[in-house]
Amino acid sequence: MLIMIKRITANLPADLLRDAMKVTDKGITETIVEGLRRLRQARAFAKAQALRGRISLHIDLEESRERHRR
Repeated sequence: MLIMIKRITANLPADLLRDAMKVTDKGITETIVEGLRRLRQARAFAKAQALRGRISLHIDLEESRERHRR
């Protein structure tokens, strides 16, 4: 898998970056990457929440829990 890297320069509030780095217990790059991943995840969650009640699923829980023996 090829990972593309984008080198950037950003002006960030020092206190916000410091606090975020304390939370992640990681360096600057790792902290920013984690924040970006969480933003992407939050967007996906919001999209899924918007679908709530719009998709009708009929799942038989008892049948889905059965395990077939080999």
